[in-house]
Amino acid sequence: MPVHTRIRPFNTKDTYPEQKLDNDLCQAVVARGTMIFLRGQCPQELDGGKNIDSHDPVEQTHKVMQNIRQLVEESGGKMEHVCKVVVYLTDVRHREAVYRTMGEYIRGVFPVSTGVVVTALARPEWLVEIDATAMIPD
Repeated sequence: MPVHTRIRPFNTKDTYPEQKLDNDLCQAVVARGTMIFLRGQCPQELDGGKNIDSHDPVEQTHKVMQNIRQLVEESGGKMEHVCKVVVYLTDVRHREAVYRTMGEYIRGVFPVSTGVVVTALARPEWLVEIDATAMIPD
């Protein structure tokens, strides 16, 4: 039985055929339980806040998603409980690389997703920030 009800699930390879994407997303999530609100995660260590030593959007996204997974698990949840992600990019040209990498962590989860291109993030070396909301079922 699914953890949450996912309304109109889709894969981005179907909705954006011109881009090399493969993300399991949906239009809406119906969830009941204990909510986990995560701060926007950036490519830095959770302990001490040290930036990773990379300006590559793929490596930065791996760190961001590893942080999200760690925080969800520390909160008592699992990645399958993620209901929403918001992706902030400083350069739209990184979109495919960031979304492909993020997709590795949400395969089969089908969260809702919003993507935003921003002028800058809190530190100039950051290319991506992702915040997530999860719901641990009752």
